Amino acid sequence: MSQTVSSALRQRPLLTDEQLAHLPATHPLKTAGTGESPMIRTLTGREAEHAPVWFMRQAGRSLPEYREIREGIPMLDSCLNPELAAEITVQPVRRHKVDAGIFFSDIVIPMKLAGVGVDIVPGRGPVLDAPVRTLEDIKNLPELEDSALDPIREAVALTVEKLGSTPLIGFAGAPFTVAAYMVEGGPSRDHLRPRTMMHADPEAWAALGAWAARTSAQFLAAQIEAGASAVQLFDSWAGSLGEADYRRFVMPHSAATLAAVEHYGVPRIHFGTGTAELLPAMLEAGADVIGVDYRLPLSEAQRRLGGGIVLQGNIDPALLASGWEALAAHTDAVLEEGRTAPAHVVNLGHGVPPTTDPTVLTRLVDYIHTSTRKG
Repeated sequence: MSQTVSSALRQRPLLTDEQLAHLPATHPLKTAGTGESPMIRTLTGREAEHAPVWFMRQAGRSLPEYREIREGIPMLDSCLNPELAAEITVQPVRRHKVDAGIFFSDIVIPMKLAGVGVDIVPGRGPVLDAPVRTLEDIKNLPELEDSALDPIREAVALTVEKLGSTPLIGFAGAPFTVAAYMVEGGPSRDHLRPRTMMHADPEAWAALGAWAARTSAQFLAAQIEAGASAVQLFDSWAGSLGEADYRRFVMPHSAATLAAVEHYGVPRIHFGTGTAELLPAMLEAGADVIGVDYRLPLSEAQRRLGGGIVLQGNIDPALLASGWEALAAHTDAVLEEGRTAPAHVVNLGHGVPPTTDPTVLTRLVDYIHTSTRKG
């Protein structure tokens, strides 16, 4: 990444009056003070009273209250029930005292709301009724109607009411990850079909990437307008790509998604797994904050990004079950690495494993807050 681009990204203003004007008068950045919370202060590069922490997949199977409330209810039905989605989102904030909620949903929800046949199969993941593999298939994809997002808006509104001054982070799947599921028709270890399609039929790939970018942007915008104070774009499968293919076939679509919500002014986090070699390109796509997985030290991520970039990460989820002494030592090392960034949001380097003891997460949050508290 060039020094010119890096400097421009570092100096991008956030949460200006002009940008906040695009948000509803009832948005919690205006009414509930979420902009001065440790999470949003840190995401925007300002000093906070302590290092904020949240966990990817914090609202999920590691919590007994989650398993109880979702018993017998299919995953996508849970996501589209506003009252249930709101309660699940708030559960880890209530239990662990994390500094933000992450909206309980799934990356295939925009696809589902558009009318694409998809379901979450227990033990397997998202499975489509029919894969999308030709230009004709893509031309026949339905567009996501704005009114179809009303259950999402309702769920976010209910959530932010429960959270008060604690910010909500909205999210969407990045276009490559969404498109990869659509081409494969379900989960894959190597994502050979989408990687082949990029080169064998670049016109079809470009059309599918554009469709995924539009729906992800609509999903993010609905969450922001309903009350999300920040958003994260998840690229779960981008690590299967080399940098050249990422820049040519993927980065333009991620950039389109991020650009579509830039005018709101809320911080935009970009996170992918296995993406150490892609971090500069992910930043150039338009992110304000870069999430780093557990494979790369934060100091090295900062070096690769050119300096001055707010980072998020990157406690190894495996350490959650390794005993407190090992976890505390590892956390101390991550906090030290985070000091190479102008600001550091503490998170895992991937999601919370479902077998995690919730009391460990609660203790870890308190440890991070206590260890980093100013004064």
